Amino acid sequence: MIRENGGKPAFPCNVCINEVAAHYTSPIDDRTSIPKGAIVKVDIGVHVDGYLADTAITICLNPEHAPLAETAELALKKACETIRHGIKASEVGAVIQKTIETYRFKPIWNLTGHKTVRYIVHSGKSIPNVSHLNGTKIEAGEVYAIEPFVTLKEADGKVSELNESFIYRYVKDRPLKNDSAKLLQKIKTEFHTLPFTKRWIHGLLPPRQFEEAFSELISRKTIANYPVLVEASGNPVAQAEHTVVVTKGGCTILTI
Repeated sequence: MIRENGGKPAFPCNVCINEVAAHYTSPIDDRTSIPKGAIVKVDIGVHVDGYLADTAITICLNPEHAPLAETAELALKKACETIRHGIKASEVGAVIQKTIETYRFKPIWNLTGHKTVRYIVHSGKSIPNVSHLNGTKIEAGEVYAIEPFVTLKEADGKVSELNESFIYRYVKDRPLKNDSAKLLQKIKTEFHTLPFTKRWIHGLLPPRQFEEAFSELISRKTIANYPVLVEASGNPVAQAEHTVVVTKGGCTILTI
């Protein structure tokens, strides 16, 4: 649907189940299924000529999880009402944290919203989900993805990395073997510095050659990986996200 409407994916669609908070997208031949009663985050992005929007929702297949998702949406709403030119990023984070804690839940402190620029999803400035010693000021004309992450009060309230990755991005050129150089050129041409996944490029080379070339790109650090992130204590996570353009008196929401 994205391509039919003139856009391209800004990154691989994330489908994150229960305690998985971010960076899970289906690998090639994925056999994972969504279990009964799960809480599922769907995080998707679109770009047109590198200019991108990033949004996420949480689907609750168990009504008991609904308050988590509702709290994430409310924290997002409050943050969108708060952000404006000249405000400190930490002030927006404080609003997000207060909203979440008012409903007796806990924010994920080491996940943040982020500024976006052309062909770059995460561009320097961030919007914390907690009160923070972040004196960075938000400026009119900047574009931010605001994304509260919410978990249970008894949870650790932080994410840790798993030893698996399914999302990657181009970092820099280095001397490479022929197959690896061909693969890297395809990545640069098609995705620039936006995240991508193996399944988008897997047919470019025969399977064995592809895996060898891709491994070289990783080992030579020409591409970087995004490890799957899970709530450290194994508790469920909800997420809500909008992309906004900051104005003098507030913001314009680009996503619905």
